[in-house]
Amino acid sequence: MAAAVPKDFRRVIVAAAVGNVIEWYDFYIFGSLAAILAVKFFDKTHPVAALLSTIALFTAGFLIRPLGAFLFGWLGDRVGRKYTFLITLTGMGLGTGVIGLIPSYQSIGLSAAILLFALRMIQGLCLGGEYGGAITYVAEHVSDERRGYYTGWLQTSPTLGIVVSMAVIVGTRQYVGTEAFNDWGWRIPFLASFLLVAIAIYIRLQLQETPIFQELKAKGQMTKNPWKEAFLSSNIKFVLIASLVVIGQGCVWYSGQFWALYYLQQVSKVDVVTSSLIVGIALLIATPTLILFGWVSDLIGRKPVILGGMLLAAVTYYPLYSWLGTVTQPGNINYPVAIFIICILVSYVGMTYGPIGAFLAEYFPGRIRYTSVSVPYHIGNGWGGGLVPFITSAAFQATGSLGYALIYPITVPAVCFVLALFLMPETRRISIWNPAPEKAKA
Repeated sequence: MAAAVPKDFRRVIVAAAVGNVIEWYDFYIFGSLAAILAVKFFDKTHPVAALLSTIALFTAGFLIRPLGAFLFGWLGDRVGRKYTFLITLTGMGLGTGVIGLIPSYQSIGLSAAILLFALRMIQGLCLGGEYGGAITYVAEHVSDERRGYYTGWLQTSPTLGIVVSMAVIVGTRQYVGTEAFNDWGWRIPFLASFLLVAIAIYIRLQLQETPIFQELKAKGQMTKNPWKEAFLSSNIKFVLIASLVVIGQGCVWYSGQFWALYYLQQVSKVDVVTSSLIVGIALLIATPTLILFGWVSDLIGRKPVILGGMLLAAVTYYPLYSWLGTVTQPGNINYPVAIFIICILVSYVGMTYGPIGAFLAEYFPGRIRYTSVSVPYHIGNGWGGGLVPFITSAAFQATGSLGYALIYPITVPAVCFVLALFLMPETRRISIWNPAPEKAKA
């Protein structure tokens, strides 16, 4: 198959990214409002335990993501990319919006926490099916030579989702006032999801199926059992290698931007609005590094860029977070330096995350691409990265030591770097437009 890239592929990228931004907005308002949710849905007599319980629920949403990837990956390879991520987008929107309607612990007791847990699981399942689909959808519309660059645009969507979530939270808090926000206003960001997802669904309904999937379907080359081909064949080796790479990338992603917000709020004791502004500005400044390093990977390869980001993160996290602590003392915050430090952290995210979509799409054949991309992606980001907020926060609460809190974010990328150095293949020259792309050798 030739790389017959459609003329409207930029619209494809925008539509996929807009849906992704909203899905990640949904996922992250939960984490951004963890302190308030802890008070609303758990016993107030043990505030630290309540906070850790909320973070654990946040983490559980990550841990279930591979199951969503497993289920929706099958659907994406059997039914199609477009309709599968329409289903996941709808489920995510409903799961998030209903959180804004749950009565508090004070009103219905333990049932509040159970309902919150159930909705969090729906979020995790749907996100598990969404992102692999978006990567596959965009990758199957663009040319081999510029896949890193264009999927790099898609990779900005989770970061922008965080920015949107923080903007809505800060804007709502400022509009209704802190007291009203803590009382009932925190529900507004969740309820806003109903409107945002309706817009995203409308945009995605305008899209067509990918050229590669249409060709597979027309030629009768679709898989009959994606799970068997992906996990009970020689392909499992490639799934395991990809999972290893994405675990390192996922740890850098959450350590570099999401734990930065936790760090400012829980360690430096910076208030919610100020910490959100610092992180939000840094994210907006540094998000283009995702596109930059996706483009760089088109020139020099996926492997050196991704592994370079892991190595830099492992070596510099401790000095960078120590420095961040010294410039964010309560009442004496050096805003430019704090923003600069977080920009550095996010640039490591750009190196590891910018090229990962292109790498995964190129590493697996079209007939099982949705399944094979989704499962490693969500094992790495859901388990490797998703554990970062809970482990780092719990370690700091238990010891009060930044060094102990950073053991996990430093060790995981370091170990993954060493293993991937020998196991990860270079995929830049693999053409996904060929009927049966040859697998690169590790």
